[in-house]
Amino acid sequence: MSKKLKIFFIILGTLILISLLITIMESSLATGKIAIVYIKGIIVDSKSTIDEIKQYRKDPSIKAIVLRVDSPGGAVVPSQEIYEEIKRTIKHKPVVVSMGAIAASGGYYISSPATKIVANPGTLTGSIGVLIEIPNIKGLMDKIGIKSEVIKSGKYKDITSPFKHLQNEEREILQRLTNDIHEQFIRAVAEGRKVPFEEIKKIADGRVFTGAKAKELGLVDELGDLEHAIKVAAQIAKIKGEPEIVSRKSTIIYDLLKGNTESFLKRLLPYIQIYYLYSPIIQN
Repeated sequence: MSKKLKIFFIILGTLILISLLITIMESSLATGKIAIVYIKGIIVDSKSTIDEIKQYRKDPSIKAIVLRVDSPGGAVVPSQEIYEEIKRTIKHKPVVVSMGAIAASGGYYISSPATKIVANPGTLTGSIGVLIEIPNIKGLMDKIGIKSEVIKSGKYKDITSPFKHLQNEEREILQRLTNDIHEQFIRAVAEGRKVPFEEIKKIADGRVFTGAKAKELGLVDELGDLEHAIKVAAQIAKIKGEPEIVSRKSTIIYDLLKGNTESFLKRLLPYIQIYYLYSPIIQN
């Protein structure tokens, strides 16, 4: 290894070590922190969100968590997993949801067990329902003379195939499946909001509500923006004065320790480019 490369890695290692030491010192000395966890877009995976919530739950300097939800929903299982993680977390510290432009379907599902839910008056929320949508292109295929040959091991294995029409019996099977998941959704909301099942069921027909209407219906607790949600979290956590706001900003050392090789290399690349750009000024 050349002397220039050694110098580069020594400098890089020193910067990483300083960053790590500062993070440790801040974590041990700071009090009255509120962590913000951002959930944006379609919910297709739960791991990163759960890891972040769990990290803040275990950090004694974090007194409350604000979950900023801006999602139209997504897959059932990731939503259920985040829901369960929030249920575990509120036993240790308050979790306040701040709803953005939209927190509907799965976005509302994950919000429902929070200590408090704060929505903007114009937030679109609710949509307590389940949807299975199957595209059907059989008519088009018939017109252009294309046929699909299916070999299956069970009668209903191709039940959601887009190359055929749904039979009545198949439709009934999917309807029962949808009803089962829908009931799970209603029970989860009823439990999270501490409202009788039948009360939630009355409005759980897939309708979307504004934040203002959702407050009237008891689906959210207060109206306000993110700053208001932070104030609510600070009050519940009994934080005196202005709370310190933190959010997870992935660092090189964090990616390396977590085994996130792809992210680590992406973050390291600019330093390597800088090295080769300025290496002529570093003498052997």
